[in-house]
Amino acid sequence: MGGEIGYRRPGVAGSGTIACGLAAVATTLGPVRLLARSDASAWRAEEGAQATAAKLDGGRPENVKVTTEIGDLARCDLVVEAIAEQLDAKGELLEAIAGACPDADLASTTSSLSIGELATRSGAPKRLFGLHVFNPVPKMELVELCLPEGLGSGVSSRAIAWCEALGKTPVMVPDEAGFVVNRLLFPYLFDAVRLLERTGMRPAEIDACMTLGASHTMGPLRLLDFVGLDVAKAIGDALYADSGEDAHRPAGRIVALVGEGKLGRKSGQGFYEY
Repeated sequence: MGGEIGYRRPGVAGSGTIACGLAAVATTLGPVRLLARSDASAWRAEEGAQATAAKLDGGRPENVKVTTEIGDLARCDLVVEAIAEQLDAKGELLEAIAGACPDADLASTTSSLSIGELATRSGAPKRLFGLHVFNPVPKMELVELCLPEGLGSGVSSRAIAWCEALGKTPVMVPDEAGFVVNRLLFPYLFDAVRLLERTGMRPAEIDACMTLGASHTMGPLRLLDFVGLDVAKAIGDALYADSGEDAHRPAGRIVALVGEGKLGRKSGQGFYEY
């Protein structure tokens, strides 16, 4: 396996924004398999990944091959799991991938779950590492790489080489919930929501303070809408379960909006209307 680009036959398991973005970036290096759950999600994923690849310098839309059959990943040298932040679902999928792809390295794009726990559930702990990419994947340079002790020979070097070949900057992070970025970011985001609840300020006013006064590219409430309030809640739940710190608990307004189906930009309404 491997070479100077780390992996030559990667696969991505998932059909959401992160999965399609990662697959699109991977087309710059060669063919990539994308595993979707159903025919409907496969069609959407293929369309989305190819459209994104077409916009990239060096992107090759024809390099994306979408399938709904896990056996089609058997020849991959890396398979990246990129589904929703649900421990049981990720663990079951990784276990299935490990069985179907006995020669592949495995990775998860989790942003909040334990890599050690996912590795155990996969049944292939010597092959699995954390590969936390950021949305939008084509534009964001950072990859939080979690390379736990006990990985098989060459896995770490292949993972680092692949990230660099994709034009990303890998930073090694510890295996704790949220790694570095989310561990530090989400208390700030949740505190912005609590400020909103406490003061009655409008979302646009809080966001303006942080974009104009702190030079943030995006205010905290608009960023939460961009991330997805359901995703933010899942990350907060995982952080709080790990740390027990109130700062990591999702703010009440987020929980309420998720309950109403207002998930942010992807649903047309969150803290803002779209």
